Amino acid sequence: MTLLQWAFDGLLGITLIWLAWRTLASADLFKAIVLFIAFGLLMSLAWVRLNAPDIALAEAAIGAGLTGALLLVALARLNVVAAQTGDIESNTKQISAPEDSARTTAVVGQGVSNKHNLFQYFLVLMLSAVAAGLAYAVLSLPSEAPGLSRDVAENLNVSGVSNPVTAVLLNFRGYDTLLEMAVLLLALLGVWSLNRLPEQYESSPGLVLDMLSRLLVPLLLLVAGYLLWVGSRAPGGAFQAGSVLAAAGVLLLLAGWRPAARFLGWPLRFALIIGLAVFVSVALLMMLPGGQLLQLPPAFAGALILLIETAATLSIGVTLAALFYGSRPRSEQIPPHHTGSGGENE
Repeated sequence: MTLLQWAFDGLLGITLIWLAWRTLASADLFKAIVLFIAFGLLMSLAWVRLNAPDIALAEAAIGAGLTGALLLVALARLNVVAAQTGDIESNTKQISAPEDSARTTAVVGQGVSNKHNLFQYFLVLMLSAVAAGLAYAVLSLPSEAPGLSRDVAENLNVSGVSNPVTAVLLNFRGYDTLLEMAVLLLALLGVWSLNRLPEQYESSPGLVLDMLSRLLVPLLLLVAGYLLWVGSRAPGGAFQAGSVLAAAGVLLLLAGWRPAARFLGWPLRFALIIGLAVFVSVALLMMLPGGQLLQLPPAFAGALILLIETAATLSIGVTLAALFYGSRPRSEQIPPHHTGSGGENE
């Protein structure tokens, strides 16, 4: 490694530590989210430097892109709720404010401040214990660990794919990927189970965003299809393709587009569960000839992995876009399709 590479990696590491600290220490939530997105983008560059392009793609698309978008929309809705709550509290105080309200507020504020300080000390203590445990675990690692890369390489010919990452995620360690998809679906169901969010009053997207969405959405769909297809032999796969597909959905939502009412019933439910349903169905079918759960036969492993990843891409994309939208879409909430430039509707 040359001196320039050492300098670049050192600067990248220091910048990541600084961004992580500023993200956690920032009192401005919007600034913290922007710093988090910047941290995710630089983290994807760090994964590239570590020769892990699959993780770099996932970090850039999901860790920085979609997660940042979810945090921004959550902050916007928190501000709306806080403004409505503040108006209610302000009206209540004007109607029934006692004469000694200033003294009561000072006493209550001091008690809250003391509890906050105690919580901070406790949090620092717990984080220090976790950091000490992690440091001990890292220092206790052997200097040379063989790992499982040799075993993966030796059995790659029976996995159905030539990309070792895809072989691990969809064949050798399919349990984890199956559970990850189940957790993603449960997260959306948890969001939908919350109280109905306040009505969103969306302004016109404008000519620039409208034209940008028309240009980028087809390109994002092509990129998602390419990542899905190439995942069997190169960095890519269902999660990367699904995140790019979700990015197209988020862009359409920002541009004012909403799905028609006929797509909000069983078509939406079908798109959400098809990935997990196909994965579970394949896993159970593998047990019929006397095999084991998720043990793919070498002769059909490639085709089954492509089937699972295709269904998973659709479910992941729709689920992430639905998480960005927030509340469960209903037919009475859907405005007409956004078709004209500059925010014109049919």
